[in-house]
Amino acid sequence: MTTAISVKDLVKRYRRTLALDRVSLELEDGLIHGLFGHNGAGKTTLMSIITAQGFATAGRVMVYGQRPHENAAALQRMCFIREGQGYPNDFHPKEALAIARLFYPRWDAKLADHLVKALDIPMNGRMRRLSRGQNSAVGVTIGLASRADITFFDEPYLGLDAMARQIFYEAVSYSYGRDPRTIVLSSHLIDEVANLVSNVVVLDHGRVLIDQERDKLLAGAARIIGPAAKVEEFAAGRSVVLRETMGPYLALTTIGQIDDPTRVALAAAGLTAETVSLQRLVIHLTRAAGTWVGAAGLPTDDVATLAGDLP
Repeated sequence: MTTAISVKDLVKRYRRTLALDRVSLELEDGLIHGLFGHNGAGKTTLMSIITAQGFATAGRVMVYGQRPHENAAALQRMCFIREGQGYPNDFHPKEALAIARLFYPRWDAKLADHLVKALDIPMNGRMRRLSRGQNSAVGVTIGLASRADITFFDEPYLGLDAMARQIFYEAVSYSYGRDPRTIVLSSHLIDEVANLVSNVVVLDHGRVLIDQERDKLLAGAARIIGPAAKVEEFAAGRSVVLRETMGPYLALTTIGQIDDPTRVALAAAGLTAETVSLQRLVIHLTRAAGTWVGAAGLPTDDVATLAGDLP
């Protein structure tokens, strides 16, 4: 495994606010990573420091074995596209793309032209007069066409409608399929990007709650549905992150892999085991972290062990 990004004990303080609390991560090269978490979890701060657009209070960041700050060679290998990407007011989209083409040596002109047409970008309009969606379209076009070794997308497509977002997702899949590289997708629309990501990282209050392969994460959870007493009997001893009562029936989202013999036993007992969507699982684990820490009085160092039962 080649490591694209290595983060060790990263801390970021804004006066009294602790935005990142000893974050340690290693992101494998050549994968699409999903970076998730609620607003204020530290996602943008983390990406800003990795791309040298912000400074850490403590800790270390390495990009392909080099420190990114004041390192032109390392910075040229990265592209960071964020929500509300800023451009000079007098810029036009054609100028933004022209400058990006000069900066990124592996620029994909054909893909850029395709996205300009598919997303209906007004190339001669002034950036300051573009709608939020049009501004987002310029950003995602630059991010994908850059073909940078590492590309960060920090919610840049929230201004796009459902059809435009689908065009973006298809372009990610197409571009990555032709030229596998490291992509980090930060999004609140988790289920929309779930099929794109191979690895899932979840930040919660500035700390890493989950860092795991998507398929292993999903395989390690299930939603058990059936008569309440039978469901409770099955769930005894298992970690439960969500309870849903439906009259005499109960649905429990549990942590712990369910093998084939167990599924047979569940069916025989009249119970159903459903897979849990990535979005629901991330939300439930994040909520459970706050609930368990508060109720059980666990030290904050133990928050990340919530997902420890997952394979």
